[in-house]
Amino acid sequence: MTASGPRSILPPLSDAQAEHSRAVRALIGAELDARGGWLSFERFMDLALYAPTLGYYSAGSTKLGAAGDFITAPEISTLFSRCLAAQCAEILAATGGEILELGAGSGRMARDILRTLEELKVLPERYAILEVSAELAERQREKLANLPDSLRKRVVWLERLPERPMTGVMLANEVADALPCRRFLWQWGAALELGVVRGAAEVGEPDTFRAEARAADPDFAQLCTTLTAELPEPLPDGYESEVCPRLDAWIATLGETLGRGALLLTDYGLPRRHYYHPQRDRGTLRCHFRHLAHDDPYINIGVQDISAWVDFTRAAEAALDAGLAVQGFTTQAAFLLSTGLASAVSEGADEKKRVRLAGEARRLLMPSEMGESFKVMALTRGLAEPLRGFAVLDLRHLL
Repeated sequence: MTASGPRSILPPLSDAQAEHSRAVRALIGAELDARGGWLSFERFMDLALYAPTLGYYSAGSTKLGAAGDFITAPEISTLFSRCLAAQCAEILAATGGEILELGAGSGRMARDILRTLEELKVLPERYAILEVSAELAERQREKLANLPDSLRKRVVWLERLPERPMTGVMLANEVADALPCRRFLWQWGAALELGVVRGAAEVGEPDTFRAEARAADPDFAQLCTTLTAELPEPLPDGYESEVCPRLDAWIATLGETLGRGALLLTDYGLPRRHYYHPQRDRGTLRCHFRHLAHDDPYINIGVQDISAWVDFTRAAEAALDAGLAVQGFTTQAAFLLSTGLASAVSEGADEKKRVRLAGEARRLLMPSEMGESFKVMALTRGLAEPLRGFAVLDLRHLL
């Protein structure tokens, strides 16, 4: 994804987008009023992204690709999915079973993984997709319809997680960053909670919102105090950031679903000591609109993505609480190199293709692109074998 930029460079909304955003703002404004004029940022983000028929991921706008708002690693190159498939093949060879992808984007990653697993002769019993966006689910069906029958018949869409524990691999690529988070302001050695109130608006204009801090409830105050007490340096007054309590419950639920195998998390994020660095004093919240990134969640509401980086230390703690093992943690660059990216580039059919693949590989590997900001974590149950994706570099000691 692109670096954060000023609001002034963002393109204007179309009439349809403006009307949709007005409806989402009205919904948020009504709930804010019903709750006494202050709304937690977590609830604001929940409504902006997931309100039925209106939220960014629930409505029908295009999210991915040139016509959308952002692009993910599987969209950049098949190299990402081929390397991920190599790791899946190693796990499936040990466990058997299926693959469950959480939030499958355009369907391209599922397509490329299945094709690669067919080449490796390690196909899953089925490839299940759990998708909250109706628009993306439809795109996935269109993308996967062109697969050979032998592969297409393995693909199923789920409305909810399986009721029985599964065996195999669960994949979550850029999912955890979209979990609604809470925000805090550190002041005088304690946390205030940053929520949402109404902003100034002209009569007849859409609802506007802004951030406002208030005293944190005891549980959230204690959560922030415990979190900051573990940091190597104290936070300065005026420091703002995020905490995602939902990550704990999300991983616990996935842990209940995973009987034997691995959950592979791929997302942008950091270990806690780096996430809450004193110099990162405005947090990691990012919004994406038409491939431009900025840090104002109170504009383009309902038609832009809102996300925050993942605290991978919190993910590891939640995994251990759920009875899972943290079997690997590394950068995207190290994971891809461990799972055969260099070989995949060199195997290009001709020089032109190899040059193209090399360019795509640089974007996946370079620290200034996705190579360092994106991390890969393996959470496992009943899988003692070392995983090849973490052979080049394992950063679990930083968690």
